Amino acid sequence: MTEVGFYHLTRSTLAQTLSQLLTRTLAAGQRALVLGPSAAALDALSTALWAQPAWLPHGTIADGDPDLQPIWLSTEAEPPNGARYLFLTEGAETGRFERYDRVFDMFDGNAPDAVAAARSRWRAVQDAGHPKTYWQQTETGWQKNG
Repeated sequence: MTEVGFYHLTRSTLAQTLSQLLTRTLAAGQRALVLGPSAAALDALSTALWAQPAWLPHGTIADGDPDLQPIWLSTEAEPPNGARYLFLTEGAETGRFERYDRVFDMFDGNAPDAVAAARSRWRAVQDAGHPKTYWQQTETGWQKNG
């Protein structure tokens, strides 16, 4: 079964946390699909990723060939770049995890609606029997629970 990690962001931005996780993904020799709710949200995220200290080669449908992109940003849950790691951002959802080895569900812990939606997704993942972990930011870094 696919391992699902929930990342409760309270101290850093989505782009900062995503940059760290994507850097580790590439270091592990994996490809990633970053799923977002809209093209506009993904454009903003792409710009923010280019501004991060780590160089993260990524593309979108506007950039052409997904096979050349180890990180693909999309509103579609089908990984055209062969990704085995899925990053869910800003409430983007897909009920189909079977094609992925790992799923990273990242949500804004300072937004009550985002937290409530993440709780619903947690229950759905639990009901589906996927192994899951919960990561919360603290003053000293990330704390793993569950």
